[in-house]
Amino acid sequence: MTVQAYILVQTQVGTASEVTRHIRGLVGVTVAEDVTGPYDVIVRAEAESMDQFGQGLLTDIQALSGVTRTLTCPIVSL
Repeated sequence: MTVQAYILVQTQVGTASEVTRHIRGLVGVTVAEDVTGPYDVIVRAEAESMDQFGQGLLTDIQALSGVTRTLTCPIVSL
């Protein structure tokens, strides 16, 4: 079973479009969209485990130039 999550991304002013383009190319990303509001990019992604999220995908997103903060929201089935 894969782990799925939304990742909310804040970026430096003027970098959201570039950050979104880079995020779309990352393994595990299913959707990445520019948005308005307190976050600049919303990402839906999946990985084999939460460890893979943290050690792979989140690390890759946080390392991108222009990214200032992320918030990960794992998807749960209630």
